[in-house]
Amino acid sequence: MHLLIPAAGVGKRMGADGNKLLLTLLDLPILGWTLKAAVDASSIEWIGIICQAIDEPVFQDIVAQLNIQKPIVFVRGGDTRQASVCNGLAALPAHAKHVLIHDGARCLATPSLFDRCSNAFATCQGFIAAIPVKDTIKQVDNQGIIAATPDRDELWAAQTPQGFDVELLKDAHQKGKTQDWSVTDDAALFEKCKLPVHIVEGEETNLKVTTPVDLAIAEFILRKRF
Repeated sequence: MHLLIPAAGVGKRMGADGNKLLLTLLDLPILGWTLKAAVDASSIEWIGIICQAIDEPVFQDIVAQLNIQKPIVFVRGGDTRQASVCNGLAALPAHAKHVLIHDGARCLATPSLFDRCSNAFATCQGFIAAIPVKDTIKQVDNQGIIAATPDRDELWAAQTPQGFDVELLKDAHQKGKTQDWSVTDDAALFEKCKLPVHIVEGEETNLKVTTPVDLAIAEFILRKRF
């Protein structure tokens, strides 16, 4: 299985001066924990790290520190996540048929989640890891007034990894460029192309480290694991 890790962002909501994936979590940068889980997944055979040029030397040091034996390729990031993933797809080996895409900031994903997602390709060509929503969700209009209360039983919180047939996702990205679509994840491109996106059961602990509070929660979870 081929894995792309978008890691080209800047931690604005974290209050970080640079890439939040370089913040230390216990004894490793955030990206280090993400890589450890991916490397320990038996299904992952190739990893592409999508990053900006300024971060690549430090990311290379993290890879060296972890003594990763699986092939690691560094891909230049774009101005948006959408552009970065498009660059990552272009860097995949020619024989790659399926790809997993996993946010570098979701550093608590387990190897078993990666393997479970890889196995999902046996039954579908597009999917996301997700968990059922626990809270009641309110749809609010631009006046700050509740407009609707969606049925919670039909709501899932999207996570990563997300997995796709490579050629179908490349086509979806090309259509996105042509029609000037702006999306926050690759599943949305599949949806716009009327392609089915299935659900793979995610993990409650698979949070995205976005704020200082998330970082503290991630540290608590990791201490409980080890």
